[in-house]
Amino acid sequence: MRSRFRNLIIAGALLPALAAGAAKPKYYVKELTFPAGATTEEKVEMAARLVPTAQQLEWQNLGLTAFLHFGMNTFTDREWGNGKESPELFNPTNLDTDQWVKTLKDAGFKLVILTAKHHDGFCLWPTKTTPHSVANSPWKGGKGDVVKDLRASCDKYGMKLGLYLSPWDRNAPVYGDSEKYNDMFVAQLTELLGNYGKIDEVWFDGACGEGPNGKKQVYDWPRFRATMEKLQPNAVLAITGDDVRWVGNEHGEGRETEWSATALTPSIYSGSEEADKAIGINAMGADLGSREVVARAPKMYWWPSEVDVSIRPGWFYHEKEQPKSLRHLAEIYLTSVGRNSVLLLNIPPDTEGRINAADVARLQEFNKWVTDNFSNNLTRSFSAKSGEVKLKGIKTVNAIMLREDIAKGQRVENFTVEALVNGQWTPVAEGTTIGFKRILTFPEVTTDRLRVKINSCRTSPMLLAPEVFLINMPAQANTPTLPGFRTLKTTLWSALDATGNLLDAPMAYDGDAETYWQSGAAQGEKALAIDLQRTLPVAGFIYTPRAGSDKSGTIFHYRFLTSNDGVNWTEAKTSGEFSNIVNNPIEQCVYLPEAVEARYVKLVGVDEIAGRDFVTVGEFRVMVPAPKGK
Repeated sequence: MRSRFRNLIIAGALLPALAAGAAKPKYYVKELTFPAGATTEEKVEMAARLVPTAQQLEWQNLGLTAFLHFGMNTFTDREWGNGKESPELFNPTNLDTDQWVKTLKDAGFKLVILTAKHHDGFCLWPTKTTPHSVANSPWKGGKGDVVKDLRASCDKYGMKLGLYLSPWDRNAPVYGDSEKYNDMFVAQLTELLGNYGKIDEVWFDGACGEGPNGKKQVYDWPRFRATMEKLQPNAVLAITGDDVRWVGNEHGEGRETEWSATALTPSIYSGSEEADKAIGINAMGADLGSREVVARAPKMYWWPSEVDVSIRPGWFYHEKEQPKSLRHLAEIYLTSVGRNSVLLLNIPPDTEGRINAADVARLQEFNKWVTDNFSNNLTRSFSAKSGEVKLKGIKTVNAIMLREDIAKGQRVENFTVEALVNGQWTPVAEGTTIGFKRILTFPEVTTDRLRVKINSCRTSPMLLAPEVFLINMPAQANTPTLPGFRTLKTTLWSALDATGNLLDAPMAYDGDAETYWQSGAAQGEKALAIDLQRTLPVAGFIYTPRAGSDKSGTIFHYRFLTSNDGVNWTEAKTSGEFSNIVNNPIEQCVYLPEAVEARYVKLVGVDEIAGRDFVTVGEFRVMVPAPKGK
């Protein structure tokens, strides 16, 4: 069958495969099961007609959505709480959900998702299921309801509302008693989805741990899904769901080849891990829907990707952190929205209960960059037959936005973009998948026309008119990422093992995360100790996991100690946990409550992310206070 479609290529484009009067093609909404004995070509032809539901299509059109990580961690300066925090700690001094929503609306966002409960179990609404909620906080005398306030603000400004409810609960006494906790979770879900009007996105991650009884909680995902569909049948169910898929990382980057029509089994389905393993794919893999994958797959799903990333290094507000640069946000936009995904950007409210002024300013800059660069479409006309794009005269351009009519499926597998220069068609960009939206940038070229050549496609392409732009990338940021602090030079450092002997570990602080230090199996305590060669006011440290796809050895829980003689050690007061490092393996900045005068520092890997018997350090840095005025 593929050779038949190849014969339809004319002037670089594919003509419609169906002759006039042919039967109307059959579409498969959201899910497709291949018949027994189907050939690869038959599967590929069917996969071309896998399409989204109306809710999924509406969600894809949002483009930009916002996360609001706000709760107990905001006031404890942590990423993951342990559930033992007192509700009295939650006390925003000027909480203003109108400010949240107006800020996001003005910045171009269409939907906002609130962390109604994070892993610490603290609920932002007055739930009947636990005393660990706003009802027992001093905020508004225990009469407050963040979810209710946000609902009213979303209605006021025309913003869609989504809710995140963590399945992991480090406070609930019944967590680990699977049946009892599942009852509690369904009760919480029922309160949220039944009492606050229309909810457009329900966001579950798969976070799971052991309860006080030492048993790992077993979630009743089918029951959770049935509850959502009963109370909010028009909402999309994200991540641990079957409407919206996690892209596989938390640093703002979609795949170069991003299939919404994928063979990956939604994680909410029973046996999903076994099904994925049987055909050799996983949620973080590079290939989720190629012909080779389709050939092995018994089923396919319309399961588009969402790229979640925070505007700051952490997901919750931390005073010492700063928002990402405009350049970084622009790059994220191109690698998320520009790669067939929806961008879910987290903007964490601060301890006042407002989006911080620094984040507001950065969002305004970001919105202006998007508007300025993608509102002046230079396309005059488009021929679907030839793939030719005529511009509004001779123009200098450096970007093109391609879109498929995904209501008829995702079909394009490989394409080339050419520009007519001096009478010759010259390649300027190439790509694989397109999907809902694909943005490609290329060196500036002056021309009056471009051409899109479809090199490989599943049946006939359904391209919408391309849009062509001249965009300007923001300058690289040169502002310090750690205001008020500086990191030490490492040239004079020497490393010591757990017994104080010299250790050959320069790769832990050579400035290159591609190289790394690994603890020895016979070393005993998995520790890296450093002689700074002089006494300094140690204010914190930075731990960077090893670079690359292999994250084995990444430290999960840690201890940080200081010493003046390398023999007697004092443990610093820290959280002791690199929260969320599995999903977001970026550099971890840990600040001490007060600077400690020390010559020696020690990082101890208490445990590794997968329980391995060694730890690795891609980069280790020590922070001291910066001189005043710096």
